[in-house]
Amino acid sequence: MILTPDGLEALRSQLIVSCQAYPGEPMRDPRTTGQVAASAVIGGAAAVRVQGIADVQFTRAAVEVPVIGLWKDGHDGVFITPTLRHALAVANAGSHVVAIDGTRRTRPDGLTLKQTIDGIHAESHALVMADCGSFADAVAAVEAGADLIGTTLAGYTGERSKTDGPDLELLAEIAGAGLGKPLIAEGRIHTPAQARQALDAGAFAVVVGTAITHPASITGWFKGALEA
Repeated sequence: MILTPDGLEALRSQLIVSCQAYPGEPMRDPRTTGQVAASAVIGGAAAVRVQGIADVQFTRAAVEVPVIGLWKDGHDGVFITPTLRHALAVANAGSHVVAIDGTRRTRPDGLTLKQTIDGIHAESHALVMADCGSFADAVAAVEAGADLIGTTLAGYTGERSKTDGPDLELLAEIAGAGLGKPLIAEGRIHTPAQARQALDAGAFAVVVGTAITHPASITGWFKGALEA
């Protein structure tokens, strides 16, 4: 299946589930990622988002919905699919959409965001999701040719304060600008009510990760409530 820009319409108002585990955790296994993704699809996920080349490969074999793939390399600065090399590897692993750092920061390989997006489009069938941290990022990403824009990095790049929940103000600002590309709400969406708020703020679709697929965090929330 090749996902086209027109095909993104099937994701409108839908839930995308991010299935990721951190290094050193028991669930950090590509087979487990695929199983978690398949479980999310049973629950109604219209697409899934996964990190790592092997994870993309196992997930593609486990589900029949679009797979948004990425490759985190590092922990600071530009580390979400930071270079064209990373992006093409993610695309070649089978991702329908490659999620990349969509900020205006300098990329490790020296390429501009437009050069990176053009390279992905030229050398693969994958669409590109730009993970942005601000309104200016979103505008620049659309101008650079991104197929989707997300609020993934809002509160993590120093341009905006980190909100307790989703950055609804940023979502509304981007949605109100009418940039012409699907706007994906992602980041700190921990409850069904917050997911609904993100959609009402103007999001095209909503990504939820930790609150669905990260047992350690969810357990910590309950434990903290009991100890308060």
